[in-house]
Amino acid sequence: MALGPRLDIRQTQSLVMTPQLQQAIKLLALSNLEIETFVAETLESNPLLEMGEIRHEVGGDTSPEPSEHDSAPDFDGDNALDIADHALDPEAAPGDLAQGEGGDWSRGDIGGGTGELPDLENRSANGPTLAEHLSDQIGAVAHDAREALVALRIIGELDEAGYLPTELRVIADELGVPLVEAERALETVQSLDPTGVGARTLAECLALQAREADRYDPCMARLIDNLDLVAAGDVTRLKRMCEVDDEDFADMLAELRGYDPKPGLAFGGSAQSAIVPDVLITPSKDGWDIRLNEASLPRLVVNREYYLELKSGARDKASQSWLNEQLGEADWLIRALDQRQKTILKTAAEIVKRQEGFFRQGVTAMRPLTLREVAEQSEMHESTVSRVTSNKYLSCPRGTFELKYFFSSGVAAADGEGASSEAIKARIKALCEGEDPKKVLSDQKLAELLNAEGFDLARRTVAKYREAIGIGSSAQRRRQKKLAAL
Repeated sequence: MALGPRLDIRQTQSLVMTPQLQQAIKLLALSNLEIETFVAETLESNPLLEMGEIRHEVGGDTSPEPSEHDSAPDFDGDNALDIADHALDPEAAPGDLAQGEGGDWSRGDIGGGTGELPDLENRSANGPTLAEHLSDQIGAVAHDAREALVALRIIGELDEAGYLPTELRVIADELGVPLVEAERALETVQSLDPTGVGARTLAECLALQAREADRYDPCMARLIDNLDLVAAGDVTRLKRMCEVDDEDFADMLAELRGYDPKPGLAFGGSAQSAIVPDVLITPSKDGWDIRLNEASLPRLVVNREYYLELKSGARDKASQSWLNEQLGEADWLIRALDQRQKTILKTAAEIVKRQEGFFRQGVTAMRPLTLREVAEQSEMHESTVSRVTSNKYLSCPRGTFELKYFFSSGVAAADGEGASSEAIKARIKALCEGEDPKKVLSDQKLAELLNAEGFDLARRTVAKYREAIGIGSSAQRRRQKKLAAL
């Protein structure tokens, strides 16, 4: 081999992710609130941009309005994003027990079962947060300013359910106060409305509410101290420990069920806001009216008059270069936002088409659906569909749902199309709720009933779905129904 310098010519291919393409991909995954923030920041940084009138986009007609600067190059968003996605794609490169109206307090959580439709509407953002509600009361109950200060610190440590997860000694050490003062401040917090806040355990939360109701006698105290036996449905042992008969025990249990295991959830979170749907679905004569939510469509336009004014005053090359750069960025962003809305609408339309049974009949009619199936029908890459369905919501007569909700695995069904896992869970829940308390259905029996309805399910699969929606085993449900009958 000769040793010496030589000149070779080689041909290679590589994908260059320009800043603009990276920005377009980022915009696709942003939520409504994030888009609003992004647009507000852009308006401050680019003098050529200003807010325009809200456009109306209905159904499949989502063509962007002409830009006020027509000389900019066309932006094929779907194609650009799909090319990038292909390059970045690695493949291309305890049971529900002792449940009252307030939820399953034996486990310390609210809402034991999964209903047909998930409630995605956040609590009102206009009301006070739990911390604000409690802080407003401190001045009237604290003995002095020092106690109020410690109490406010404790309030700041409460989680959204109203519980204190932080060790009281840690708070005392950080504030430099004796533990006994921190304990008195905690008692002050626990005296506030709603009753039960500031508790460190579920038992303490229920005990606070029992004291408030003047029902915290020795029998109730023993019942609250043995919530594990309540969850297990060990009625005989509980009656013996509490030293009560059937009537008194049933009365105590009814009282306990009336308490709120998570009193803090009645108030808004510290940083929560109402969900604004991206897509609105309404029934029409020909099927469904699918349109974008006009309130969530930021509309940017180029201020052509201001551009001409600046252009006439740009004498040097640096000023002209800066002005052209601002114009190019403005036009690109307008087209990128337009393309984002088109992609959202195209994806939503395909989801409605594939899940029409859900919109007409409910969750029991949901079909298995994957990102790949929507991508193929929409002529987009799977990663693009994944991004466009993240943090995006759809509002329909049945409620507000994240677009991701409509994608789920499934099992074979008699109709040949298969059944969604959400539909199966809903059916299992309905069967368990309608079962005879004296003849609780086993997992094997549930599997047989579902197979008779056309679902091809094994017993182990039924057990997996049952556990996923928080329904206990047949033995646990039998004890639960026995408790409910008292």
